[in-house]
Amino acid sequence: MLKIGTHSFASRLFVGTGKYKDYETMRQALDISGSECITVAVRRERLYDKEGHSLLDFIDTRRYTILPNTAGCFSADDAVRVARLGREILEQMGNCGASWVKLECLGDAKTLLPDPFETVKATEQLVKDGFEVLVYTTDDPLVAKRLKNCGAAAVMPAGSPIGSGQGILNPNAIRICLEYLKENDPDYPVIVDAGVGTASDVSAAMELGADGVLLNTAIAGADNPVKMAEAMKYACQAGYLSAQAGRIPKKLYATASSTMDGRIK
Repeated sequence: MLKIGTHSFASRLFVGTGKYKDYETMRQALDISGSECITVAVRRERLYDKEGHSLLDFIDTRRYTILPNTAGCFSADDAVRVARLGREILEQMGNCGASWVKLECLGDAKTLLPDPFETVKATEQLVKDGFEVLVYTTDDPLVAKRLKNCGAAAVMPAGSPIGSGQGILNPNAIRICLEYLKENDPDYPVIVDAGVGTASDVSAAMELGADGVLLNTAIAGADNPVKMAEAMKYACQAGYLSAQAGRIPKKLYATASSTMDGRIK
């Protein structure tokens, strides 16, 4: 089980609800992904589409824990305001995720990279407000460590820019983030967030030692979102099991898989 703050999940895959061509496709993709936690952009999400359908009509709030996020915020003050709004909405719904938030505090609209200064400021304020903060950040290990020290319930370094589909651009940076964040605290949750393009990217993130992966565009933007959601489920499971199993060391030269003289050792 993956424990984040007061929440526990069997699935280590976290998925979003944006960019789908219609709500029914979203519902099917969420279902087959096996995810138990889905994230909703409080600021951007319209609860009703042009046909009058509500997003919430296609989400079983008894099955999923909703994680509100502050996507589209470019300052700490804005992010804190949106987080508080998300908490009010979930409290009215009676959803068990009311005390937590995925914090995004972006630097600019072109790169969608987080502003580290505003992100730290927002994290400090939200922790004071009683939130369990899952904070989106760059793959800078020092920033990641600072955010943990601010009280973040989980740190979520980006694999690559949001929606870019480039996968894990700097695996060594992610490794160092994991080392710093889990030093003397091996159960501290580290979730790779953003940039995933396909199933192999999810496996790669999990094999690095991440506790989970959060994604949206890679599923919603696929030619067949439902099939991609299923692929992501298995990729997450495979990558996690591979990391737990421990890979063989890489070698320059070949090593025979059986003894040269045919004897069993």
